[in-house]
Amino acid sequence: MHGGCNRTDSGTADVPIDLAKIRAIDVHVHAEVSCHDPEDPIMGKFFDAASAYFKAPRERPKMPEIIELYRESNIALVLFTVDCESAMGAKRVSNYEVAEQAAKNDDICMAFASIDPHKGKYGAREARDLIENYGVKGFKFHGIAQNAHPADRMAYPIYEVIAEYGLPAIFHTGHSGMGTGMRGGGGMRLKYGQPILIDDVAVDFPDMKIILAHPSWPWVDESLSMALHKNNVFIDLSGWSPKYFPKQVIQYANTQLKHKMLFGTDFPLIHPDKWMAAAAEVGFREEVMPLIMKDNAAKVLGLA
Repeated sequence: MHGGCNRTDSGTADVPIDLAKIRAIDVHVHAEVSCHDPEDPIMGKFFDAASAYFKAPRERPKMPEIIELYRESNIALVLFTVDCESAMGAKRVSNYEVAEQAAKNDDICMAFASIDPHKGKYGAREARDLIENYGVKGFKFHGIAQNAHPADRMAYPIYEVIAEYGLPAIFHTGHSGMGTGMRGGGGMRLKYGQPILIDDVAVDFPDMKIILAHPSWPWVDESLSMALHKNNVFIDLSGWSPKYFPKQVIQYANTQLKHKMLFGTDFPLIHPDKWMAAAAEVGFREEVMPLIMKDNAAKVLGLA
């Protein structure tokens, strides 16, 4: 990878993602460092711990490098940061910077935004601005890192804006690599990763597509139940190598939830090539793989 922060791809602006030209859509890719600002020292400590937990490289690629890797792999991506400023005291990567990079590469990249739920109505203002003026296509929430119950009413003004525009939202579920192994888990509370906490949001915002990120261990069955029960709830398969998926994830992906499962990696912690190589060996049915890899995400993201 050799992309620089000022790199642009001339001729790609205003060109929508052509589904016929890509082989997959990764709905879960992290932009963890800014092109303009140094790495936040508090966030750096969490990166150290997460890299050790995932056995991943410590150096975080910048956004143009990430996009270049995915372009070379012919995989479209959803790119986002995580805003956890109030809970962690770490400066976020700007949503506007993520949106700028995606806009330069909108034939392959879609920007999601992340807004700390504690920002409430002011966060809702930012959400509306990002949607209307910067082309953001969805949102990312991480209750554990944001120290927020997903259904806390403080977040509802933000959800109302997302629902108004009919955009999807990704919610972290299950265990978190962030804080793993740190003293007191880095101050993070795993209870906010329990999927059933998001069920109220799915009920109160039935027109907002909700993506439950990761296989949700140790609450795997909660996510499966919610995706089965709620027509607006989906599951992304990021954050784990498929070789470690609980057997019921494979079972439901092959049957009742074959239209609800989405390919995701958690890059840079998991490389898309490694995820796909492992997925080929775990028993996904041949006819189901195109749904997981591209078709389901295309519908959730409004591309099909």
